[in-house]
Amino acid sequence: MEVIRIADVQKTYALVLGAVLVLLGLVGFVNNPVLGLFGVNALQNVVHLLGGAAIIWFGYKGGAAKPTNMWLGIAGLLLGVLWYIPGAGGLLTQFFGIDANITYLHLAVGVISLAVAYGVKGE
Repeated sequence: MEVIRIADVQKTYALVLGAVLVLLGLVGFVNNPVLGLFGVNALQNVVHLLGGAAIIWFGYKGGAAKPTNMWLGIAGLLLGVLWYIPGAGGLLTQFFGIDANITYLHLAVGVISLAVAYGVKGE
């Protein structure tokens, strides 16, 4: 039986999430709302493209996947919580087109990313 190394879990998660963000950024330019659920705008698509590329890059760097997952989790939770704050939520909607569905997705990605970053124990 082959043993899965802990570093591989962190790296795989970061690379998959980075690739999904790049894909969402591309799809958002041609199909809005994405999957019929997530309204996006051009600025949000650019942020997803750049963020996804950065996550892929850091995911490939030796030892950088775990901190990448940690910061991704913090960013997801922060975006999710900010949307509920009067004023901040309006700005996120105005500039990035963030709505309730995207907020729930950000919160879920934040929780899962932190669970991967901190829940996957070291070797």
